[in-house]
Amino acid sequence: MADHRRIDYRRIADRIAADITAGRLRPGERLPPQRRFARRHGIAVSTAERAYGELVRRGLVVGEVGRGTFVRATPQQPAGRALIEPGTTATVNLELNYPSAPGQSELLAPALAPLLRPDTLTEALRPAPAAGTAAARRAAAALFATPGWEIAPEQVLFTGSARQAIAAALASLVRPGGRVGVEALTYPLVKEIAARLGLTLVPLPTDEEGLRPKAVAAARLSALYVQPTLHNPTSATMGAGRRRRLAEAVADLGLPVVEDRIWSFLDESAPAPLAAHAPGLTLVVDGLSKRVAPGLTVGLLVVPPGRAEAVAGAVRSGGWSAGRFALEAAVRWAGDGTVERLVAAKRADAAARQRLVARRLDGFRVRSDPRAYFAWWELPAGWRADTFTAAAAAHGIAVTPGPAFAVDPGHTPDAVRLGLASAPPADLDRALRTLAAIAGERPGGRRYGT
Repeated sequence: MADHRRIDYRRIADRIAADITAGRLRPGERLPPQRRFARRHGIAVSTAERAYGELVRRGLVVGEVGRGTFVRATPQQPAGRALIEPGTTATVNLELNYPSAPGQSELLAPALAPLLRPDTLTEALRPAPAAGTAAARRAAAALFATPGWEIAPEQVLFTGSARQAIAAALASLVRPGGRVGVEALTYPLVKEIAARLGLTLVPLPTDEEGLRPKAVAAARLSALYVQPTLHNPTSATMGAGRRRRLAEAVADLGLPVVEDRIWSFLDESAPAPLAAHAPGLTLVVDGLSKRVAPGLTVGLLVVPPGRAEAVAGAVRSGGWSAGRFALEAAVRWAGDGTVERLVAAKRADAAARQRLVARRLDGFRVRSDPRAYFAWWELPAGWRADTFTAAAAAHGIAVTPGPAFAVDPGHTPDAVRLGLASAPPADLDRALRTLAAIAGERPGGRRYGT
């Protein structure tokens, strides 16, 4: 029997990694259970566990609770990167999710003409503070307010993008080492932001209506990040009653909340934001890239009264301020009705794309909302997210594997998210038909070490 104390788990991981690199272990193959591996190699179970964990850390394998550890069928990418950068040669990219309305450029161009005059351009190219301009604050307060929730212009701050708004909000609320509660499946870039800020994400249980309020009190949190309307990736929307109960829970705890409303513009019938029920605790994040155009990455923060300077300090220290030219353009588009027309067009476009999903994926387990620009597909038995993603890529289609959204690395849902916004409708239709055909097949592969 080997001396357990002298065996370096990293050397064991190196040997398995060499098998993967050399092709002796193929993508999708299952490693033996840790106890069996430990017995076979005469090592402690804890050493085998650490070796497997090292392989997960290197992105070579994926561990699935109740199923085992599998060689990755697709390369691991930094958290959230696939959702914002092309990074693929796929013919149809259903990872990216940037909506664009027909005739969008023709709608946007007229408002830019006045900004190109030398006198106006000089002013528009000056740096903008976190508070933007008075005109931008008034325009944003009018544009982003919803029934049951009014925004005072002095509550509005701006960042270079909605992602930066999330980072600034969390940085202003939570010190490094703090615990931030999130839905068990969350926006992948939040995982990346938390890692950069030194924050620990705590996955909280959800149901068909979203986050469960009772889970918040038991988690010992520093802050909460939540998507109450058209949650990405599941499309769940909290009802008014659930929002009130969640507001009561955070009020009892004095717990600050970051409410992400990036996709809320698609659902004009959604209940009032969480901020309407907990105005003193909630920082609201929104933006213009989805409503207007992908390249207009203006982020919005609506902060509680008295919090503007603290959050503005986080915006400044992070270098996350918005460009003034983009703010000036946004003011004009909001004022002449362009934003409203684009929102209406995108609502109709999202509904049409959801009809394609309903038609082509009929009979499969797909969670979505008729108003959303994405769909959460729980794959048929036998398919793992990793192997299905690889099979789709082999047919020129990029999808986002479910584990990209999972906060708990041990929770790897057998699902993929389909981003519906970026591909032309005809390409989307063909891709959905191809994916349905792939899902109807049985994945192959042999097991390793059995």
